[in-house]
Amino acid sequence: MINYIRNGLLVLSLFLVVACSASISDYEGETPELKLEEFFNGSLVAHGMVQNRQGKVTQRFTATMEGTWDGNEGVLDEMFYWDDGREEQRVWYLTKTGEKTYEGRASDVVGVAEGQVEGNALHWVYQLEVDIDGRGMTLTLDDWMYLLDEDRIINRTEMRYFGVRVGDITLYIERLDG
Repeated sequence: MINYIRNGLLVLSLFLVVACSASISDYEGETPELKLEEFFNGSLVAHGMVQNRQGKVTQRFTATMEGTWDGNEGVLDEMFYWDDGREEQRVWYLTKTGEKTYEGRASDVVGVAEGQVEGNALHWVYQLEVDIDGRGMTLTLDDWMYLLDEDRIINRTEMRYFGVRVGDITLYIERLDG
């Protein structure tokens, strides 16, 4: 009997965690409407931080970005300047695959990042190869972007390693051509 109760509580707990998770459909109709091909077209600057799983800020960075689009194909060239002096470049190759869906590829992304836009939000999940203390690791990034106005986005990312949350990234992006 105790096993049934314990199993029932476990199933209920899992249901509550899943039920409380945000869904991209929660943002249907929210404005302003996010269109990656409009926001990420031109010059942008970003400021961000990385936090460990306890919430302590472990790194800070600034990034410059230059986005260009030709039809449904876009390129987002990012240059990161880390607080420890490192510089890192990532070039995203973006494709609008449907009215509200996008794909992204980059040299350090494993496979394809797949995302969906609804209202003022984008949600995409992808795997990223990173170097942590000289050790190569593949992290799963659960990435949410929220358009604040036509020139500003807040980006929140949860990082997982083998399903375990290891940290978060918070990023503020602003269009310079706005």
